[in-house]
Amino acid sequence: MILPIFAYGDPVLRKKGESIMEDYPALKELIVNMHETMYHANGVGLAAPQIGKAIRLFIVDGSPFSESDELDVAEREFLKTYKKVFINPRIIEELGREWAFNEGCLSIPNINEDVVRKDTLSIEYLDENFKPQQETVGGLAARIIQHEYDHIEGILFTDRLSALKRRLLKKKLENISKGLVEVDYKMKFPKLK
Repeated sequence: MILPIFAYGDPVLRKKGESIMEDYPALKELIVNMHETMYHANGVGLAAPQIGKAIRLFIVDGSPFSESDELDVAEREFLKTYKKVFINPRIIEELGREWAFNEGCLSIPNINEDVVRKDTLSIEYLDENFKPQQETVGGLAARIIQHEYDHIEGILFTDRLSALKRRLLKKKLENISKGLVEVDYKMKFPKLK
């Protein structure tokens, strides 16, 4: 089932996610719905807060980037099959060089800005079968994870922009929170006061 994506301004996007247990209600169905929602909106990642659930869960699928001519062959091949579920993740370390990449967000449609992040991270998490995993990943896969991990910490990519850039985007962000934005996927906008 395709779920509505919660828009910028909704309080759930600012909540730090709660850890979940294996008996979380309808977890398998939720993960399936999250994938369907992400693919319908042409995303490469989706965090539970974006569908209104303040829990520590996100999904990623780097395959859309596997067609990019800007990446080397090895990274394109890696991304082609990089599809994962992260439950109760914890970034252990972010390292490497800092690099800027133009990010967007399904909760903040039609806004893309360069965000600087480290190029490698180590993360531990539970997979969809609640099996403990740990990996070190770099490049665009790391970036997707960092972006989605921010969501479960109540952080949006716009928080990582300069104060000047945020001021320049203020009106666009206000319009998104009011529902004054065109998107081709289901969204839930904050209730206007």
